[in-house]
Amino acid sequence: MKPLLTLEMSQAIQKAANESRTTQSLLTIDQLSHNDIFTILDDAKCFSYSQKDWHLSQERLVANLFFEPSTRTHYSFISAEEQLGMKVANFNPMTSSQQKGESLSDTARTFEAIGYDALVIRHGDDDYYKELDQLSIPIINAGSGKAHHPTQCLLDLFTIYDEFHTIAGLNVLIVGDIKHSRVASSNITTLERLGANVKVSGPTELQKDGETRFEQLDNALEWADVVMMLRIQFERHEEVLSIEKEDYLTYYGLTKDRAARLKDHAIIMHPAPMNRGIEIDSDVVEFSKSRIFKQMENGVYTRKAILKYCLGESF
Repeated sequence: MKPLLTLEMSQAIQKAANESRTTQSLLTIDQLSHNDIFTILDDAKCFSYSQKDWHLSQERLVANLFFEPSTRTHYSFISAEEQLGMKVANFNPMTSSQQKGESLSDTARTFEAIGYDALVIRHGDDDYYKELDQLSIPIINAGSGKAHHPTQCLLDLFTIYDEFHTIAGLNVLIVGDIKHSRVASSNITTLERLGANVKVSGPTELQKDGETRFEQLDNALEWADVVMMLRIQFERHEEVLSIEKEDYLTYYGLTKDRAARLKDHAIIMHPAPMNRGIEIDSDVVEFSKSRIFKQMENGVYTRKAILKYCLGESF
């Protein structure tokens, strides 16, 4: 008769089995295949329905390293992590060795060395993750500079997919500060890759050079199935707008009159934070077509699905 396994031996075997699962980082939305994207969206749908009490196969340590201000992304990650049974640490760069000159790479490698299983990072540099290629634990990009925001892109895709049950063939209008928005940067190419038709609108000085998708706002509203509003990211640019801030809503914002012209089935989105009364009328935020707070709710489901994907877990 074989001897019974000790608790320590059993735990070691289980740990080895868990570690054999394939883990992977999520750095940009472009790294995901069509199948990867819809696997995450389908898992997010499962979490929205019946997987609220599902936990990872073992307790994991995750650290959230946010070097820029955040409310929705940061706290929806915390909610997702804790709902999955993870132990969560929230890093504060203002009280860390970053203030003594420590590099991002050394900070991240420290978390890996002391036993953390994954890092969620927001940083002001477009490609900060390129200096972290020595890490063996997953990195989830929670926003990098003006370039990438893969988790926001996925929750936006989920919001659209949940509403229309498809993405291919939809008309999506993205309005506002396209030039400096990592949300626009991630969403435009991905929506087009999945078969959506995309147009952009807003002040011409806040469009990317050579933009061929530009359309005047009033001309595009009746065309759109989805209108995605963006705020002006004053913290990321030095351009002087041709109009005063208080006139922005009149010329480029989603007013009540403009919202009334949308198709009956059209929806309104915004990644937030919102500047009510600037890019969107405050009343429109609460409009029946608005899915802005639904996006926030969907952020938790989607980020649970992303953590499941990156940690190599299965239902």
